[in-house]
Amino acid sequence: MTVVMADGDGLAREHGRYLWGLCYRLTGSAADADDLVQETFLRAIERPPVRTEEPVRPWLTRVAVNLGIDRLRARRRRAYDGPWLPSPVETEGDFAPEIGIEPVETEGRYDLLESVSMAFLVALEALTPRQRAIVLLCDVFDWSVKEAADALGMTEAAVKTMHHRARRALAAYESSRTRRTPELVEKTRAALGRFLLALGSADGKALESILDAEVRHLSDGGGEFFAARLPILGRDRVGRLLVGLAKRRGAGAQFALRMVNGMPAVVLEHAPARKIAPRSVLQCEIGEDGAIRAIYWVLATKKLTAVGPVI
Repeated sequence: MTVVMADGDGLAREHGRYLWGLCYRLTGSAADADDLVQETFLRAIERPPVRTEEPVRPWLTRVAVNLGIDRLRARRRRAYDGPWLPSPVETEGDFAPEIGIEPVETEGRYDLLESVSMAFLVALEALTPRQRAIVLLCDVFDWSVKEAADALGMTEAAVKTMHHRARRALAAYESSRTRRTPELVEKTRAALGRFLLALGSADGKALESILDAEVRHLSDGGGEFFAARLPILGRDRVGRLLVGLAKRRGAGAQFALRMVNGMPAVVLEHAPARKIAPRSVLQCEIGEDGAIRAIYWVLATKKLTAVGPVI
């Protein structure tokens, strides 16, 4: 994350990470979060709040959220080739300043680490931009309905109605939600290791043995590289797809295990080849039984700017 302002260094130091984390959760894009934070500080310098005696963070939040809603609407108006996945961000430990996580917890419905998980950010894609903003403000950052209404220029009644609809839209996520614990992190890391071994040997039976019967595979090549253009569902179909991909990519891949969006992931690098992504990030989501129930594979180059290379 980079926040550099000629006349806003104080604002950046005090509020930059918080705003970046908010904008990243709102858009699912590290690049968009960079732009939105810069634009928010620019507005603060050019058109500062009138009531200077009041805390500036709510004002900055209001500006950033509304800019983010506009950015999200613009992104969704554009056609996208295949499933859209969030851009991964490397994190370390339980507190990750890279994604706006400070060593404090809120009383929100979703904690700060869960709210940047791939599963949660993918679930948020089912919401309208305003619904998404309301869920983040009320259920992650623990704002009151009145505060959210003031930030979004809405009535409290409208916020309550939209919040209720947003929660209904997240029902599928809620029904399969798993809370992040040290045990879940270790089980996910172990499952990812077994997955890589099976993938590296193109062993279809080994792959299917670690996949949930209802597993889903989402890959985002952004139209730049070969990737499935629709979600692939079910153990048999996902297993066949992965074996085909392993054979197509061939030997010689390098990889590194990293913490990405608060959970284990693998960064993969391949020799350049036509329509094959030379670099990608793969993350697995597991169920209570340890079986892999979701695979998120990000291949688009522009989405990997916040993840370092394999060394």
